[in-house]
Amino acid sequence: MKPEKRIRVLVVDDSALMRKLIPQMIEDDPAIEVVGTAMDGTFCLKKIAELQPHVVTLDLQMPGMNGIDTLKEIMRHNPLPVIVVSSHTTDGASVTFKALGLGAVDFVNKPQDASAHMSEAAAELKAKIKAAADSKVVRPRRWQESVGPHEKISFAKSGPPPSKIVPIGISTGGPQALEFVLSQLPPDFPGTIIVVQHMPEGFSDMFARRLDELCSLRVKEAQSGDTLQAGRVLICPGSRHVRVKRLTMGDVVVLNDEPRVNGHRPSADVLFQSAAEEFGPKTVAVLMTGMGDDGAEGLGAIKRAGGVTIAQSEESCVVFGMPKAAIERGYVTRVVSLDVMASTLQALCSRNGRDEAGAGKPARAGK
Repeated sequence: MKPEKRIRVLVVDDSALMRKLIPQMIEDDPAIEVVGTAMDGTFCLKKIAELQPHVVTLDLQMPGMNGIDTLKEIMRHNPLPVIVVSSHTTDGASVTFKALGLGAVDFVNKPQDASAHMSEAAAELKAKIKAAADSKVVRPRRWQESVGPHEKISFAKSGPPPSKIVPIGISTGGPQALEFVLSQLPPDFPGTIIVVQHMPEGFSDMFARRLDELCSLRVKEAQSGDTLQAGRVLICPGSRHVRVKRLTMGDVVVLNDEPRVNGHRPSADVLFQSAAEEFGPKTVAVLMTGMGDDGAEGLGAIKRAGGVTIAQSEESCVVFGMPKAAIERGYVTRVVSLDVMASTLQALCSRNGRDEAGAGKPARAGK
């Protein structure tokens, strides 16, 4: 988006307070212009045709045409970047992930009037609107309808040790991308996957449960002391950092509440740095779609430690910021599209996996 061209935003919410509060949060940014508001899905679709916004913020729980049905209509007839404004509840989290699976770019917590964190919430919303304006709208993939998850392999408390550690850093566009990749991995995948998805507190457990239902792998929200086992996926909780650690009794993840890194907690750099220090060449690290540069320096540490470093390809990212930062710094050994990410990880994590076994292409700085 060129600096002189303001981002046209349509705010959709059935609450009159939210229709007033959300524009107030973002209208002081010279790059953003709120062109209108709508109180339900029917009015939203009319306003889109009339006002031609670049980005829509969408409440999901509305009377009449609800947010999910509205999102389906937007994606079917006039695909636009949509940011979900979600209520911070279990039901709110569940419907939010459904919306992300249907093509919404990202989500933010519904702001609370007079909240002590209002300025922080406003900064987050403005940053996500700008990222959404430059993002690709990814239509929902239909794998869920055609591929049922295989039967999971049940392990005792201490399952087989992994062949490789697979730390993944991901942000905007991440939930849909992770659903797609993890659904294609078999239950006997030989590595352990640890995911840092930029996500607020209170949503990561629901996200892990959703992935566990959709995938053959065993997925859970990480807790300190969880062991690294083959065929296991651990999702870092929102607002906490995660590290991997080698212990004589077994390799584990450890959570902490240290300050934000690169503006994030969890931070991919924290996870990646620990993987470089503890596992070195046994690491296959992946940096996927997302805004900013979190994870880039950590990926460099893994490369220096002899691990394999992968970036998602530009054409398959919703937002190319995080992978691009690592590629430009020379920290990526292979660029891989989303469609072949799962097969690449399967090849690299096989007991005799080598870098050249993976699909994709060598990374080049500046791409």
